[in-house]
Amino acid sequence: MYRSTRQVIDDLLRHGKAIQVDDEVDPHLEIAEIQRRVYQNRGPAVLFTRVKTCHFPVACNIFGTLDQARFIFRNTFDSVKAAIRWKLHPQEALRSPRQLLKAPAIAWRMQPKRWTSGPVLENECFLSRLPHIKCWPNDGGSFITLPQVLSQPPSSSSLLQCNLGMYRIQLDGNQYVPERECGLHYQIHRGIGVHHAQAIRAHQPFPVTITVGGSPAMTLAAVMPLPENLSELVFAGALAGHRIPIVCQRGLAPIYADADFCITGLVDHERLKPEGPFGDHLGYYAKIHDFPLLNVFKVFYRDGAVWPMTVVGRPPQEDTTFGQLIHELTGPIIPTVLPGVREVHAVDAAGVHPLLLAIGSERYTPYQRSCRPQELLTQAHAILGQGQLSLAKYLMIVDGTDALTLDIHDIRSFLACVLMRADWQRDLHFHTKTTIDTLDYSGDGLNAGSKLVIAAAGPARFELSDSIPADLTLPDGWKNPRLIQPGVLAVEAPAFRDRRDQLFTQSLCDSLGSQHPLNNFRLVVIVDDSDFVAHSLNNFLWVVFTRSNPACDVYGLDANMVDKHFGCRGSLVIDARIKPHHAAPLVEDPAVTAKVDQRAARGGPLAKFL
Repeated sequence: MYRSTRQVIDDLLRHGKAIQVDDEVDPHLEIAEIQRRVYQNRGPAVLFTRVKTCHFPVACNIFGTLDQARFIFRNTFDSVKAAIRWKLHPQEALRSPRQLLKAPAIAWRMQPKRWTSGPVLENECFLSRLPHIKCWPNDGGSFITLPQVLSQPPSSSSLLQCNLGMYRIQLDGNQYVPERECGLHYQIHRGIGVHHAQAIRAHQPFPVTITVGGSPAMTLAAVMPLPENLSELVFAGALAGHRIPIVCQRGLAPIYADADFCITGLVDHERLKPEGPFGDHLGYYAKIHDFPLLNVFKVFYRDGAVWPMTVVGRPPQEDTTFGQLIHELTGPIIPTVLPGVREVHAVDAAGVHPLLLAIGSERYTPYQRSCRPQELLTQAHAILGQGQLSLAKYLMIVDGTDALTLDIHDIRSFLACVLMRADWQRDLHFHTKTTIDTLDYSGDGLNAGSKLVIAAAGPARFELSDSIPADLTLPDGWKNPRLIQPGVLAVEAPAFRDRRDQLFTQSLCDSLGSQHPLNNFRLVVIVDDSDFVAHSLNNFLWVVFTRSNPACDVYGLDANMVDKHFGCRGSLVIDARIKPHHAAPLVEDPAVTAKVDQRAARGGPLAKFL
């Protein structure tokens, strides 16, 4: 029943799930480097008590492992899961009257509570006094990496219509006026955008509150993919084990009273300012773009405030745990929202949105069973019309009635299932000139790109080669073939320079035909470094699905276009080389890496996790 970050850290310290570091650490890159290493080594939460040029302690890796996150929510997580089951299956609740007695208490906790004041308003400071933590060398400034952003429709004062989201907040750098402005970057398909648009149309001011810390339930609620008409405060209360206290003041957005820190302000309707670059969850630097800015009114903090932070970067990172928790809670809901769909899995290693896997079902016309996907295509369109699932770039969906034991989280087996069943002449369905994730730069502009649905039904029909023939011949310039898994081959090609390389790849694939030995592999990926791609499944998933735009980068051997439908008789080919318009990948600063190496060599409780 935590009410502050300090309470969370103290509890983790008591149970040996956190360590305290009293040596001075630098918020410029060093804390982030430590966090990345501690997370990769499955270490505990870390409390830094002496942060250079900073007045507040900083905590990281609070959600470092799934077991630790379950520990934090140990008193409420099971009851929230049960409440979701009861909502879906009321008869289950009736079979457990003792459990059902908990329902009124859970329902009561789900109602946010109005307060006139709160701990977060105890002290006031300047924006510059907050911890300014920079995570990657080329970040445009310091960012809040675990913000809770609260907004409200301009026409409503109901707390049940509040939107709570985790949007990117740039504290300094670029053209922001020190102490008076900060960046507010929110992506496409986010609830705050609805409120912002309503305020602009109504010619009304748009106040926003940014809080940090408090109950960890608020952090998880801020990233929960809930329907637009359901406030995240409802979920937060159920998971926190108490009603969420909200301070409402005239002219301000609602304020989370138990937060450790709070920034109040007004979104500027007249101006945008450049925001970024920023190391994002796809593993690249999000580029500089104009985004809304917040004119800051006041900055508050509670007594004993602790600043929680994380690092955003190529997955897996700490936010991977959020995805795991969300899947545990929302997995059972999928079949009720998407009829016929058994499971969906946004692949974290591929950057979440670039690759989505789904198990559907061909339920209709059982007397006309065939290998041709039918209802699967309806289900695929339903998935792509559902909230954040709509940001999927590659969607692979298989018929669960033909793969009853398929584990959607076993990526290799899932890919094999698709490759053994999908007919490349029929089962490739492109969505061109459409919207994709704001952070995905594989397309031709901000939020602009394409999608590919691959649907697979029926029994296995294709064999998957598990070795590279010794006499395999490759086109000029292609080299170093590496087997990723049976049926999948990675091949190096010269660096991609401009559109002429795209035309060359197209003509090369056209010339190879369906008899070329490459057709022993159902999927061929063209990459810059095939050894890197073949080193691990995670490398393969990250490179292939973050560095390709389906409509531009998917080819086929012996390809054809029939009734505007693309297909191929031979191998499917994906060009996953880095293109000139792509964002730059994230790389650590060598000097900071050496500095943390030296810290590890000095020993101490932190050293074994570095």
